[in-house]
Parts: sequence; structure tokens; C-alpha cells
Amino acid sequence: METVKAFVRVDNTATIVCPACKKPKNVNVANFKQKKHYLKVRCICDTIFRVHLDFRRHYRKNTELPGQYRYVKPSGEGGSMIVKDISQSGLGFEVDGTHFIETEHVLKVTFELDNKKKTLIEKKVVVQSVDGGFIGCQFIEEQAYEKELGFYLKS
Repeated sequence: METVKAFVRVDNTATIVCPACKKPKNVNVANFKQKKHYLKVRCICDTIFRVHLDFRRHYRKNTELPGQYRYVKPSGEGGSMIVKDISQSGLGFEVDGTHFIETEHVLKVTFELDNKKKTLIEKKVVVQSVDGGFIGCQFIEEQAYEKELGFYLKS
């Protein structure tokens, strides 16, 4: 069974798009906020599919941006990474091979956006999740939402 993702807006509504007929439907999903994030849905075209409701505060843009990370706390070396997604408040990246990254670690990440300016992004982040080689982080600077990053996320 195919799974599609639906981003939940601030007003607790989401647009669900059938993977077969591409028909969109706006629905109120407030009842599922503290309960289920996966729903089984039947479209009017009789296609049955799963919907993953994404209740994140900010939209995450999928990327493939090479970069570097360095340990700040605890201090130490770092390594290469690929930024897989980025939002107004954080990012997710993958590392190859062995790493010693744990939740609560503070890292400095450096990478270039793939926009015309090749904008250099340097941020301190706190690690929120570690799933094998995938690391989920939240920006910790007060100026986490820069103008260039904002334009990038909207493109």
C-alpha cells in the first residue's frame, strides 16, 4: 500500500492528494493531532492508500547538499555530511560510516545552498535525534532564520 505525506497547516487542515488520480482534498485533521499520524484512506476513484500527517511547525525542503560538521560540545573533530532536508528551524543530515553523534550534542554545520549565490550557511545546531546515519538537528542561534535561507525554502 502506497504512503503519501500531507503537511498539516497551522489551522489543523491538510491537503491529501490521491497517488492514483491526483485528486486533492482538504480535510480537518485536528482530531488526529495527539493520536494517529498515519491514516488509511479510500479515494473516490477506489484507490486505498496511507497518509502520513506531518504536524511539524515548519515545512522541510528535501535537499542533497554536501557539507561538513564539527563537534562543539563535546569538542572534537567532525566529518562530511549530506544535508537531506532543511527548514526554518533545523535540518536533517546523513553521515557515512562510524560516528559518535548523540542527542544533546552541539555541532557546527557548514554547507552551501544550491541557489544562484551559492550561499554559505554556518550554524550551530543541537542534535534532536539519531537514527543510524541520519541526524536530526535544531538551529540554536537566535538569528536562525536568515533572509537567504528564507528565500531558498520558498523556491
